[in-house]
Amino acid sequence: MYNHKPPVLWQFTLFNLILLVLLGAWLWQKNQPVIVSDAILPVDAAAKVQCVSYAPYYGKDQTPFKIGTHITQSQIDADLERIAKVSNCVRIYSVGQGLDYVPAAAQKLGLKVLVGAWIGWTAADNNKEINLATALANQYPNTVKAVIVGNEVLLRGEQTEEAMQAYIARAKQLTKVPVTYADVWEFWLNHRNLEQSVDFVTIHLLPYWENNPQSVEQSIQHANIVMNKLDTAFSKPILIGETGWPSTGRQRGTSIPSALNQARYIRTFLREAEQKHWQYNLIEAFDQPWKRGLEGAVGGFWGIYDTDLSPKFNLTGPVFDRHDGIMPVLFAAIGAFILCAVTFVVGQKQVPSYIGMAILGALAGVTSLLQLEYLGALCGDGSLFGALSCVPTAGRPLASVIMGLQWLSMGGAVLAAWLMLLSLPVLIYQQSAQAVRFVKLMVVLLLVGALAIGLLLTVDGRYRDFPVMIYALPVLQFSLGLWLAKTPLRFTNPVSLVLGVGALTTALVCYLIEPLNYNAAYWLGILVLFTVPLLFKKQ
Repeated sequence: MYNHKPPVLWQFTLFNLILLVLLGAWLWQKNQPVIVSDAILPVDAAAKVQCVSYAPYYGKDQTPFKIGTHITQSQIDADLERIAKVSNCVRIYSVGQGLDYVPAAAQKLGLKVLVGAWIGWTAADNNKEINLATALANQYPNTVKAVIVGNEVLLRGEQTEEAMQAYIARAKQLTKVPVTYADVWEFWLNHRNLEQSVDFVTIHLLPYWENNPQSVEQSIQHANIVMNKLDTAFSKPILIGETGWPSTGRQRGTSIPSALNQARYIRTFLREAEQKHWQYNLIEAFDQPWKRGLEGAVGGFWGIYDTDLSPKFNLTGPVFDRHDGIMPVLFAAIGAFILCAVTFVVGQKQVPSYIGMAILGALAGVTSLLQLEYLGALCGDGSLFGALSCVPTAGRPLASVIMGLQWLSMGGAVLAAWLMLLSLPVLIYQQSAQAVRFVKLMVVLLLVGALAIGLLLTVDGRYRDFPVMIYALPVLQFSLGLWLAKTPLRFTNPVSLVLGVGALTTALVCYLIEPLNYNAAYWLGILVLFTVPLLFKKQ
């Protein structure tokens, strides 16, 4: 049954054309060079950064949590050779899993090392780390700058201040190399007695993770405020043991992860550190995918190199927020071809129909690229299956049923969105009862997913991302596109209304919790658009 007049179709087509142009303009802007102030580095240090954290777990399935993990000497040699081009020093956090080879490898390259002894719950393991770390310091006294006994142990609550004092004292008995302890700067202010135990104070200064997250524009001012407080509170030298910015992940308040902001922060920080004579260590050399299981997507993207070992930016010259190349055009072409093929199958012969579906397909194709990118950053492994099967594990442990619902809100929602978009030519041009029922089912699945992720964001949202990119296009098509196309879709099911109102309520709560987070505002807007059509029994 073909009862559409061309003007009606052109309204639908124009709507999608506007969306495609806006999305294309956004991608174009993100791919343009941005002028950022160059970093200033000391000439006598061969224009390299002072120090950078090194963890070798960037490869597929590499994680320190896997029993039996052992990093090969060949990988460490290759990694340090790469790091030596940009840094004079590396910081390691443990001497287990093959990392005891780092001082030997660093010595060959002229790198200095901050050797870490990992302190956790178990005394036997802690003493083993201290014994090996101090032995390495004694074996390589000209390479090991210091032994760092424990990393954010007080923050995690795994040891008391008194216990840490004892561990530090034991390390100092075993080596003449300087010994310190590393923790977030607030915890040092709360445990000032530790200063008497260490040779220098090692603090972590991470504007993104502050209780009051800092924008990249305010981050250096914040760093100066913190350093002034610490200079007043402590008499011993201070090392900024961790500072940096994530290139991807969840926005926190006004703190926005991006490749551009990472370059801005690190370059500006290096300028400030050179002028203020701060001692520092950047976090970190390589992206760490395994950290996404602890901190959400953002945990995996603090490296100055990505997992392909490519630098994300230079310390001088223009910076690019994205490097898309021809991929958006390729995905747009594939999307346009697929929806035109579906239009042909349903028997349409009018040119405006193909134009409209080609535009919608191009829009869906580019959006699919961004959706897969989002899922891949969240917990994927670089493959299509890995992205679509992604279930984030950061946050509190979840029951298997809730894990399933969370998948429905991520990879499942993407599949539902794709199937819904593929069915639109059938719904619009044939208006069959089967197409109506199918689209309704996809909408219900999207509502369930939106409610599930909304509840998780409300009660446990610190490490969870707002899935704006996943839901934006299907919701826009459901709420506005199908209305412009005059489809016979009606929602009178109270279950759908309950799901919609529930999801909208959680989105409102999330926005009230984080009013400065524009992703929370976008998510609220999406849920408003999703819920409003459910309130009307008519079209």
